[in-house]
Amino acid sequence: MPRKTLRQRKNPTDDSENRVRSVIDNFIGVETADDIMENLMEVLNESGIIPTAGKYYTFVYRAKTLNMQYDEFPLVAVTDVFSWGFRGINFHWEDKRQYDYNQIVGQLYEIYPEEISDVIELPFTKIQSK
Repeated sequence: MPRKTLRQRKNPTDDSENRVRSVIDNFIGVETADDIMENLMEVLNESGIIPTAGKYYTFVYRAKTLNMQYDEFPLVAVTDVFSWGFRGINFHWEDKRQYDYNQIVGQLYEIYPEEISDVIELPFTKIQSK
């Protein structure tokens, strides 16, 4: 059986169920991280503040530790959930980080597994220093 061409292969960004598709379709390359995060928050559902291990989330974060860089708009695969916060792999840092519930501004926004490859490609990393 011949291999499918790239156009014939199902790409998650072509799926009408993919909520991130509209952000990607409207992306022209001059948007700031703030613009992209705002667009993501408009299409993703708020998921409360307590995550579930094994799921993907993005959110607005304001770190409390002085003299340390942090990602204001983390994209995280949650690995551990605790009473004080959670740990997860931050795709922007490509490293494990921990997040305190008290430092989250607003809500978490869940990203479905079929959307994660698209969200990873969006340049909304915003590294800050406290």
